[in-house]
Amino acid sequence: MAVREEKVRAVEELTAKFREAKAAIITDYRGLNVAEMTELRKRLREAGVEFKVVKNTLTRRATQAARLEALDQHLVGPTAIAFGFGDVVAPAKILTEFAKDHKALEIKGGLIEGKPVDAAGVDALAQLPSREGLLSMLLSVLQAPMRNFAYAVKQVAERKEQGEGASPAEA
Repeated sequence: MAVREEKVRAVEELTAKFREAKAAIITDYRGLNVAEMTELRKRLREAGVEFKVVKNTLTRRATQAARLEALDQHLVGPTAIAFGFGDVVAPAKILTEFAKDHKALEIKGGLIEGKPVDAAGVDALAQLPSREGLLSMLLSVLQAPMRNFAYAVKQVAERKEQGEGASPAEA
């Protein structure tokens, strides 16, 4: 009975993670040694991403409970899932970069904002800037009109100080 209860708890935990995660990337880690797995876990942990080796049978039960059966096609062979609860791009970016250096890591697919994606979708997500980068770009776009206006006002003021006088349009 204790083993069954433990499995039920594991399925409930995985179901909750699938429902709460903004991103869940499914990988095959076959061929990575302990040092490489430790390095990958460290990189993911620093970004606030949880990396969990899972049993495919229990994960299938969790995907059924979370109504994400589309992910079941990726649950073949040794499986580990990176759950991202904050930044959507971080897990995809870290795993994609790590897979470039370590050919043994295979990205199978995953879940992005509640929608199943394949490996190509994860790769496309990894090409996007991080959340902070996107916010920085948005701030720059929002500041540009005000910055240009301030520059124009400064130029007019400098002309008047130099005694050039204002043109009829500026007066």
